[in-house]
Amino acid sequence: MLSRSITPKLLETLQFHPIVLLLGGRQTGKTTLLQMIMKSQPYHYISFDNLNVLSSAQRDPMTFVQLLPIPVIIDEVQRVPEIFLPLKQLVDEHKKPGMVIMTGSANPLLTATIADSLAGRMALLRLMPLSQGEMLQRNEDIISYLFTDQWRLKQVQPLTRATLLAMLCHGGYPGLPTTDNQAQIDIWFNSYLTTILERDVQDLAQIEGIKELPHLLQLLATRTGGLLNVAELSRSTDITHSTLKRYLTLLEAVFLVYELQPWFNKLGKRLVKSSKIYLSDTGLAAYLMGMTPEKLILNPTLIGSLLENFVVQEIAKQLTWSTTRATQYHLRTVSGTEVDIVLEAASGELVGIEIKASQTINTDDFKGLKALQELCPDKFKRGIVLYGGQDPLPFGPNMFALPIQTLWQH
Repeated sequence: MLSRSITPKLLETLQFHPIVLLLGGRQTGKTTLLQMIMKSQPYHYISFDNLNVLSSAQRDPMTFVQLLPIPVIIDEVQRVPEIFLPLKQLVDEHKKPGMVIMTGSANPLLTATIADSLAGRMALLRLMPLSQGEMLQRNEDIISYLFTDQWRLKQVQPLTRATLLAMLCHGGYPGLPTTDNQAQIDIWFNSYLTTILERDVQDLAQIEGIKELPHLLQLLATRTGGLLNVAELSRSTDITHSTLKRYLTLLEAVFLVYELQPWFNKLGKRLVKSSKIYLSDTGLAAYLMGMTPEKLILNPTLIGSLLENFVVQEIAKQLTWSTTRATQYHLRTVSGTEVDIVLEAASGELVGIEIKASQTINTDDFKGLKALQELCPDKFKRGIVLYGGQDPLPFGPNMFALPIQTLWQH
């Protein structure tokens, strides 16, 4: 059983907050993580995937909460949002840390009344698919490395092109079959999507035209790393603008897609303020695109977008446990200059990251990073180009090229 990097943070959070909500898509390992915690702490476990328990909670949520054995773990809490107000009353009466751990495969906080009911009483943590470091059982914190004042280049172990392509197509879901049999992998992803789209989406909202969602998701996979243009998507799918926005919200709520927000400052008029869209896992994206490592070799133009998706998600995973608090954005100016990732630390310091699939690097690859440095010279910490080569290299003051594998080998 693989240990998860967020575990220490979860255990610490339980010492200070009455309720902890652990959010993450299905098959990311939430239940397995909590089972590990139950080995050392006396938590009772109930799940709303159990139809009898679900029915009881829906029929009388107040009594259900009053009779809960404390401390308790409630799995798949999004299926009974009615229990949030009774939980608020329970917490206000007892106010003990670590009373309730809840998990959600869909985000129940989309409803304002639910979010407000437990404001100040609940800590929110996110569990994503396995990072590369977690798969290798290595400690990793690339965020702190990028912001450190004691900067130095570090040699990393080589990563073959074939291994990188296999990583992109496999993804990070713990439950994915460990096999090279593509037919079995496709069956797993198909079942995974069917479960989410037919059950979790319905738990959040009763919607018409649910059969449109698989096609929309497939279209989004082909546009991963691109600016989100709802009007253009509406024309391509024949889905009305308002319905499409609702669908996108639902896909994000069940952790199938991920929107990377734009970075802008007081000079924001010079910057594009559209989000970029990504899939929650590159294995899922590759499945939806019909890609395998062998097919990627024949379609090299697709490697760049999948690699960008991969890096954005790997950094997002590490942000959930990093000792350096930061937020991930992207940057695009009206003139077309881009930075794939802008990390903004709580201190306001900035690190820019460009992602290149090529195995060679040159000064032109730092154009966007230099533009970011010119926008905020006082806050700019350093610029990084992650690329497919093997050597960490300096490219001028505070500008460096690092191999992709630095993400998890540091």
